[in-house]
Amino acid sequence: MTDARYPIGQYVPQPFSMEQKNKWLLDLHFLPEELERALLNLDEAQLHTPYRDGGWTLHEVVHHLADSHMNAYCRFKLGLTEEKPVIKPYLEDAWTQLEDVKQLPFNISLTLLHALHRRWYIALKDLTEEQWSREVVHPERKSTMSLWFLLGMYAWHGKHHTAHITSLRQQKNW
Repeated sequence: MTDARYPIGQYVPQPFSMEQKNKWLLDLHFLPEELERALLNLDEAQLHTPYRDGGWTLHEVVHHLADSHMNAYCRFKLGLTEEKPVIKPYLEDAWTQLEDVKQLPFNISLTLLHALHRRWYIALKDLTEEQWSREVVHPERKSTMSLWFLLGMYAWHGKHHTAHITSLRQQKNW
């Protein structure tokens, strides 16, 4: 039995390579399409089913991805334009309880992800190895993180949450 919290395992940082860079960039580029396929033909009851006991509903997962990746995009832009900027953490669980998540259909966030990931991919695809080593400061973790580390983490993050959806679909035979 795999851990429902981590259906693809936890993020494992990788050393810089052009091959890995291209893979992670494609993961970012195509996440909205993969997410859209994972959600295809789900009804409202299914969308409001948590992917695990105590977990977010599939509807909340999609809105979370938009919230998280908007923050990530800003973190990259800050990291590219400022010297070791301090990034702003946010309370993910609290954000899922806000009215936009409760009232708006998931496709609003899916549409946002399509536009956001297009911009994000274009912003990152031609960075130099030196630019990938630029860092941001995470105040809660009390650590610095390179843009390279963040690329891998967010490429993983999209696949991680998409797997929450596909794993639940498989488990429920949807």
